[in-house]
Amino acid sequence: MAVTSEMLAFEMEVANNAAQHQGGRPRILPVRVNWEGPLPNTLTTILDPIQYTLWRGAGDTANVVAELATALAAQPQPVNRAVSRAVEPPGGAVPLDSQYYIERPTDAELHAAIERHDSIVLIEGARQMGKTSLLSRGLQRARKNGARVACTDFQTLNVSDLTSLESFFITLGTALANQLDLEKFPEDVWRAKSGPNQNFENYVRREVLRSLQRPLVWALDEVDRLFTCPFGSEVFGLFRSWHNARALDPESPWSGLTQIISYATEAHLFITDLNQSPFNVGTRVRLRDFDLAEVRQLNDRYGQPLRPSDFERFMRLLGGQPYLVRRALHDMVMREIKLDELERTAPNEDGPFADHLKRFLVLLSGNDAALNLLRDLLAGKPPTDGKLFFRLRAAGLLRGETPSNAAFRCDLYARYLRGHLA
Repeated sequence: MAVTSEMLAFEMEVANNAAQHQGGRPRILPVRVNWEGPLPNTLTTILDPIQYTLWRGAGDTANVVAELATALAAQPQPVNRAVSRAVEPPGGAVPLDSQYYIERPTDAELHAAIERHDSIVLIEGARQMGKTSLLSRGLQRARKNGARVACTDFQTLNVSDLTSLESFFITLGTALANQLDLEKFPEDVWRAKSGPNQNFENYVRREVLRSLQRPLVWALDEVDRLFTCPFGSEVFGLFRSWHNARALDPESPWSGLTQIISYATEAHLFITDLNQSPFNVGTRVRLRDFDLAEVRQLNDRYGQPLRPSDFERFMRLLGGQPYLVRRALHDMVMREIKLDELERTAPNEDGPFADHLKRFLVLLSGNDAALNLLRDLLAGKPPTDGKLFFRLRAAGLLRGETPSNAAFRCDLYARYLRGHLA
């Protein structure tokens, strides 16, 4: 049976689940039949921790039979629920080859936008929702489709890069030139008599898009950094003008550019005129928390530390927040603990989420308005400051479409803050 067979993967999952609950029975004894290559993720989770035997031809038959007989005669070992790659630490972007990445509907939405060569794609989601992980997979799809790819992470910009509009555009253009191996850099074509916007637009149109001769997918990650920048509106206005130019002239170089813009904060809180920005014209991809089915899927990949009866409590505790879910499953596997202990220690100062929770306190310290809003919410009073509600939602602390239905994102946050804000 081929290693890519869905039926084989299903049978392995059934056998492995049974072995976990029956003291290692049935026995799983892998025999590779003239195959030494990598296995798909659906099989590596189960088979990598198990010693296999290799059959290359008739000459190996006797040895293979002897090895299987020896293995069968040995006392079966309980199947370890920890999977071979569970040591991969949670946090940050999930590697492209990670078995712990869970696809959500937003993956298909982003891939479809890239396939259509949309002008602007907006990835919106609170902190630690998986924006960068999704973005990296979209860029990989673009590469496979033959597009050139560039990525600018605004968190990596220095203070000096943000001192003026001109220095900012030169930094962006230099990064594009380096990533795309272009011959000309911004300084080579910058004209003193032209303004920063015109110089940068000319550089992107003439030296980037025309020289590539194929589509460019340019990712702009963590653009929230520009929202409070004095010239942020000018940058976003320029991006919007490229979108408009593409619509007016489909044969222009702008037709080959797709910009994927990733951010957490509500743009309308900072952009005075959304009609002069890309935030009301792009294809919107909004990340949400894991649902129950996605948590079950991730639980399977971690070797099922959660029992079927655990999921309701687990979801109530963490609310499907992607980072917290993965952190919890990782800790349950590595520390070999049950949900009862996780629940008990979750809000503690030395608990599994201590650093994550302390970060919120640091961010909130000195912000009396935010602290009062949270105290009111703990007392059952809805927020009255809409702008502050949206900022706390972008930070990942609250959920709700409007202030009137605001709530803590999960019980963990409410329990922790109740202990510190009382």
